Amino acid sequence: MTLSNVIWAQRVRVACLLFDDRGRLAARYDKVHLFDVQLPDSAECYTESATIAPGDHYVVADTPFGRLGLAVCYDLRFPEQFRAMSAQGMDLLALPAAFTAATGAAHWEILLRARAIENQCYVIAAAQGGRHDNGRETFGDSLLVDPWGLILDRLCAGPGVALGKLDQAFLRDIRQRFPVLEHRLA
Repeated sequence: MTLSNVIWAQRVRVACLLFDDRGRLAARYDKVHLFDVQLPDSAECYTESATIAPGDHYVVADTPFGRLGLAVCYDLRFPEQFRAMSAQGMDLLALPAAFTAATGAAHWEILLRARAIENQCYVIAAAQGGRHDNGRETFGDSLLVDPWGLILDRLCAGPGVALGKLDQAFLRDIRQRFPVLEHRLA
């Protein structure tokens, strides 16, 4: 066992789990990009690497709805992750998150819409919102975005359900009429 394995063994992982229709674990993604930041114009500082071990690979799994990519929170800021998952045939992306109030207000919606547009996939983003016991405030604003970047539904705050149609024919049509994934240079 290497020293790095011992160090990471003392930390938890932040995982996005996919279960099948029988309740069995179908896929697991461990968050790759850790949120180690000092927010601009703020005293807020986060060091996830102090308690969290990063994952080491991306996950795209087969589902009845298409190929589902899994990601978590801060991963959203790394477009190369989603391009790699797109190359694995990703049709939709599930991304649970707890963006801070400041980063969520500034970046949440635009990043989700950008990932949907540039990868021509649906994005399902469940977002934790509200004030927490430690004083931290998360943004909320769960969204369902289509491959054209249109918001199909949103849940701004509080418990609830956001609904929308994941239309495979629309997805195929967008990809056929606007084949950006085929046009990009290597």
